[in-house]
Amino acid sequence: MNKYLLLLLLPLFTMLACSSSPIKEVRYANTGSLVSNVVPALFRGTLTSHNSVRARLGLKPLYWSNKLARYAQQWANHQAKSQNCAMQHRPHYAGPFKQIYGENLFWASPKRWSDGRVELQRISIAEVIKSWADEDIDYNYNNNSCRSGAQCGHYTQIVWRETQAVGCAIAVCPDKAQLWVCNYSPPGNYIGEKPY
Repeated sequence: MNKYLLLLLLPLFTMLACSSSPIKEVRYANTGSLVSNVVPALFRGTLTSHNSVRARLGLKPLYWSNKLARYAQQWANHQAKSQNCAMQHRPHYAGPFKQIYGENLFWASPKRWSDGRVELQRISIAEVIKSWADEDIDYNYNNNSCRSGAQCGHYTQIVWRETQAVGCAIAVCPDKAQLWVCNYSPPGNYIGEKPY
């Protein structure tokens, strides 16, 4: 009899234990994006990494968006399955993959051993975001431009003043390369506008 009582009470205890740490999801006023304080384990460093860069400039912190994460995953999966994992941004024209958010991409090759083994590289979201944030050295705020021959658009998207939410995803390519995608709302990198 005690076994049956335990089986009946276990779901109740589980529900009560989970309710002690509330999951907060709200609609962000300007974007309509669903934001949450619950970030999937693989992406736990996303907010810390983004927000430490933003804090140095006195910018508001970003929030995690499940909606943006799903949007990022859709594109990462599409590129991995049908585009041979090409690292290219969503198109700006109409269609099912039309780009409506800001987007940063990161591609990592597989680890290839001399004996023919091929493995995934061990890369964290913090390393991905650091690679984008390190572009700050190539950004000239006064001219609002990148150093000649350098990229800085990933960095300027991270520090875009109006951006409020981020969501990221990863797809593993058939050859064990990785495609990381982060989407931002509202988007940034408007020509002629400074990020902050």
